[in-house]
Amino acid sequence: MKFFAPAFIFCGVAAFGQSPQVPHKMQFAGLTLAIRDDARREIQKDVDALTQHPKYFNVKVERAKTYFPTIEKIFAEERLPEDFKYLSLQESALVSDAVSSSNAVGFWQFKDFTAQEMGLRVDAEVDERMNIASASRGAARYLKQCNHYFNNWIYALQAYQMGAGGVMRLVGDKDLGVRRMEITSETYWYVKKFLAHKVAFEDAVKGKAELAVTHIYAAGGRTFLEIAKETSVDEQKLRDFNKWLKAERVPTDKQYAVLVPNGVGRADFGVLAFGPAKLKPSVDFAQAIIEEQLEVNGVRAIRAKKSETPEALANRGDIGLGAFLRYNEMKIDKQVESDRVYFLHKKKKRAAEDLYTVRSGEDLWSISQRFGVQQKSLLRFNRLEENTRLAEGLTLFLNTRKPTGKEVGDTSAIAILDEDDFFSWDQPIFRQNDKQPVLKDTLIKEDKNPNQMEEASPEITETLQNAAPAEQVHEVKSTDTLYSVARQYGVTIKDLMEWNDKRDFALSVGEKLRVRSR
Repeated sequence: MKFFAPAFIFCGVAAFGQSPQVPHKMQFAGLTLAIRDDARREIQKDVDALTQHPKYFNVKVERAKTYFPTIEKIFAEERLPEDFKYLSLQESALVSDAVSSSNAVGFWQFKDFTAQEMGLRVDAEVDERMNIASASRGAARYLKQCNHYFNNWIYALQAYQMGAGGVMRLVGDKDLGVRRMEITSETYWYVKKFLAHKVAFEDAVKGKAELAVTHIYAAGGRTFLEIAKETSVDEQKLRDFNKWLKAERVPTDKQYAVLVPNGVGRADFGVLAFGPAKLKPSVDFAQAIIEEQLEVNGVRAIRAKKSETPEALANRGDIGLGAFLRYNEMKIDKQVESDRVYFLHKKKKRAAEDLYTVRSGEDLWSISQRFGVQQKSLLRFNRLEENTRLAEGLTLFLNTRKPTGKEVGDTSAIAILDEDDFFSWDQPIFRQNDKQPVLKDTLIKEDKNPNQMEEASPEITETLQNAAPAEQVHEVKSTDTLYSVARQYGVTIKDLMEWNDKRDFALSVGEKLRVRSR
């Protein structure tokens, strides 16, 4: 697609042919991060990948300039560090109706049940995951809730992808409440990818947006046509920026932010000024930011149209045919499948998801395309021979090697938690050296609330009864969180809140917490 190619040579970091360099030390959300050389090389590789194609990079930059003012305002109201705005680029490239392979939707890639827990409406008429204001507020609340457990924004960031419970089990008491951290090759990949987005876009998104948006909060009961007439904006463009609304009228159950695009100089965005010349793009900006960019597992991709050939796809993606075939692990005579996603850069060695159940007719190649992960990784993770035929119902490991002695599809010894799950706040939290509760041998599916955990065994109940004396007082230190205190005494977060009549997770230094036996 030809889109602002001449104009983009005047703006953006990528236009100068030099990627931003990852520093040895950087600030994030009040934390000082020391980045070791091994991690710097990994992060720099991601920065280079993000900025190597000026056209696509600058589409994201313009999209960020359009939406970041809204995100910044919401984050300021919610008292969330502004640095987290770059996470929206990592999650969805700020495409409102982006949908992941695990059915996460919208700007901040919420699943439906998590969105509803954060106060967003998701039903047949409204999906606030696609509303930049509503979704950003939901993301802020989610991240703050994560941080209540750790008092560490890096771990809150990590929990956004793997759930607070997953982070708790992984890190234990390490680095709770610290203000300095070291980023190494062992740091979780999602955190390093976020830092790459921050480095890549931080300077590029400065400046005025070519396309601004205005929010109307008093549109309840009005139709798109009525709003379009009142604001002198094309009705279809109004719909493009408000895909969250599936009904004809804005509901009246609460206030919704209706986005009204108001471009530079003209409401139809047909002409944008760049220096003395005026360029008229082949498509308007609103349509371009919806169609131009597609990413799977953080890898730039393109969706095939009917009757396209590998040569046509490579040409449309602005890469050579040889590179296109190599990135997609294809031979020249392989037929392109209409509506399938093809990659314009090398697929990753790991997928974002943990496991996948093979469906009828799928092979290793189609699954590797679905998740943006290399076939050789899938073979290695699952201890498979090349050309192995996959049976329907088998479970494939997507980002780690299956346990020794386990057949693919046997998950009896693994408890997989949903990426959006929180550690159950009404279950006991054990210290590192205490007896650990054993998860029942099961796979928690997406349609089951991951916070509904199995009843404690008699052995665990006995441990709980002996976990704390009848009552004692804990004086809150600067590094304490409710989670760390509960872990220290082997009690639940819920109990701590009830015993101390707390209405939120906040703790004050010197505060006295009552701790009782269960």
